Amino acid sequence: MSLIEDLHWRHAVKAYNPTKKVSEENIDKIVEAARLAPTSSGLQPFKVIVVRDQEIKEKLAQGALNPDCMRDCSHVVIFAAWDRYTAERIDKVYDFTTDERGLPKGRFNSYTDKIKDIYLKQPAELNFAHTARQTYIALGLALAQAAELRIDTTPAEGFSNEVVDKVLELDKYGLKSVSLMYVGYADPEKDWLSTMKKVRVPKEEFVLKF
Repeated sequence: MSLIEDLHWRHAVKAYNPTKKVSEENIDKIVEAARLAPTSSGLQPFKVIVVRDQEIKEKLAQGALNPDCMRDCSHVVIFAAWDRYTAERIDKVYDFTTDERGLPKGRFNSYTDKIKDIYLKQPAELNFAHTARQTYIALGLALAQAAELRIDTTPAEGFSNEVVDKVLELDKYGLKSVSLMYVGYADPEKDWLSTMKKVRVPKEEFVLKF
């Protein structure tokens, strides 16, 4: 199958079969696609949180727009971004990078000094807006990987960030939830969208060429 065929196949599932679970092997593949996503300056300013525990899902469902999806899906994959940039976080990433590449620490100081000068002067809200945007690239690749595996998904912003952050105690990690993805296998009798035609804006309207 090609990526285009995979994307034609997938849709945002509206109901999941709670008895069918996704293997840990396939969850790992989906998460790995997110881990390999490109990010600004290679900083990967977010974490991916995988929830399979039913008790935790029940707590998260209290703030979900579609609580049944939260409860019945196999796994909930949450994308949570750094609450702000810090010199320590930036240095940790670049120290790891130089170590992995066998380069001397400080090899990229001229560059990290520039991005620190930009980010560290900004208010936390502006920092978070930037880190949050990075998560959507990873979300897109995770959705594509799941489609390639023929695993159903639903990307979602329809949830209470406050509930998710509180239940998972994300403040302890300096994180805030941004988006999430339900992962599992659809319930064909309840997933009303599955029988409907996939609709997107026509290419001639979607693409501008200059």
